Amino acid sequence: MATSIQRLPEGRVNHLQKKILYTLFFLAIYRIGVHIPIPGVDTFAIGEFFRNQGGNLFGMFNMFSGGALENFSVFALGVMPYISASIIAQLLTVVVPHLEMLSKEGDAGRRKITQYTRYATVVLSIIQGYMISKTLENTQFSGANLVIAGGLGWRTMTIISLAAGTAFVMWLGEQITERGVGNGMSLIIFAGIVARLPHVIGNTYTQYTTQQMDLFRILLISGICLVIVAGVVFMEQGARQIPIQYAKRQVGRKVFGGQSSHLPIRVNSAGVIPPIFAGSLLQFPLTFSAMMPHNRFSEFMTMVFHPGEWLYNAVYVSLIMFFAFFYTSIAFKADDVAENLKKHSAFIPGIRPGARTAEYLQKILDRLTLTGGIYLAAICVVPTVLAGKFNVQFYFGGTSLLIVVGVALETFRQIDAHRQSLRYEAFLKQGSVRPRQGRTV
Repeated sequence: MATSIQRLPEGRVNHLQKKILYTLFFLAIYRIGVHIPIPGVDTFAIGEFFRNQGGNLFGMFNMFSGGALENFSVFALGVMPYISASIIAQLLTVVVPHLEMLSKEGDAGRRKITQYTRYATVVLSIIQGYMISKTLENTQFSGANLVIAGGLGWRTMTIISLAAGTAFVMWLGEQITERGVGNGMSLIIFAGIVARLPHVIGNTYTQYTTQQMDLFRILLISGICLVIVAGVVFMEQGARQIPIQYAKRQVGRKVFGGQSSHLPIRVNSAGVIPPIFAGSLLQFPLTFSAMMPHNRFSEFMTMVFHPGEWLYNAVYVSLIMFFAFFYTSIAFKADDVAENLKKHSAFIPGIRPGARTAEYLQKILDRLTLTGGIYLAAICVVPTVLAGKFNVQFYFGGTSLLIVVGVALETFRQIDAHRQSLRYEAFLKQGSVRPRQGRTV
């Protein structure tokens, strides 16, 4: 392998290295921006306030932004507005005929939908920036005001800063996707979650030295995390290989087709979208109850929808299963796949082309989605249940581990694909016929 790569042109040899360096460079820019706060706030008080919001929407935003929200930096909203806009765009593609037509027009249509998603991201960031600035301006924590000098000017500056920061993070993600390795938005979330790992290790060691946590609990947490990581790796790589046979065609004296292939359908076709969307919906009652005046209704909402309670877990599992089926039905359409197979003279052995093939694919897809939904629900709920039973604290919940492991696997797949392309080009170059010297064209 080393000999074949050395025979390649210098630009091709360094192509993968440049992609990795581009990715690290853009991620470094993002992590620097996380520590640039917006003026006019008490950074210590606002940091303590957001660190104590682990059970509501602010805590979820803080986790996905890698601590940018507790620093109240220009990147405080992170990629959450873009994720929300992307999900809304995918849902509207099924409902709005114009967007459905664009999705079928190839690259030009996808670029148009991406442009709409960018506009929606900016609009959502402005709305969320206004809500956060209004909430912080009227909130006190430990007897101290979070905002030093509020008013219309501060709110306007905060909204513009958060919207501009979100647009810049969106641009960074697109640059990583285009010039680097892996999906840019996923890697930004990955970097934000992993960046808190040294703090978690240091905090765990401090609790161990001060006898707040014994060695058994530390080993228990580590063992459960390893089991969850192994389970995620096993399930994310699982897929059902459906055999595909191409019919033979004779054109003149030549015979085409007759080959066999496979149609892979992943066990978890929806990815991390169901847990993120279900978790976001469940955090809204807690967030609104925290913003409401203290009364019986707010106490009831806090008690019922507190993470770890049986009703919270039941609703969480139900929402995960619902969004798993819903998102999979959007991402994989059995009717379209069956029609494409029929157009290319392909069929599943033992299944008639057309409607019977679509029914067969839909049946397999439903079973795989059910298995994938149960797997997602178990990964997200089991750490919470064990935390309440054994009185331990999981700094990285099931959703965080799911995102980290899933993004790492996908990034390694792309790196391996680039390496395979280098091998393939080197093989073709070695087997090609060299032109004679001195011959001009």
